[in-house]
Amino acid sequence: MTKDAKSAESAMPFQRSNYRWMILGIVVILLGFFIMSLDKEEFGFGFLGLTLGPIVVVAGYIIEFFALLQKPKK
Repeated sequence: MTKDAKSAESAMPFQRSNYRWMILGIVVILLGFFIMSLDKEEFGFGFLGLTLGPIVVVAGYIIEFFALLQKPKK
């Protein structure tokens, strides 16, 4: 690697692993909203809409938080 390529790489705020975690977090969040939409109870107050879906969405936000705070490997 040349000196310019190393400086450009170090200037990037996130690395490839950060972006992979971010994409995974977005997919998990969307999956949680999809699970909530599957609830057939009136007003969405069944197990899927009130318990499982929000837990999956919160897990997605935790993954996003981890992706943003993960330190770059040297």
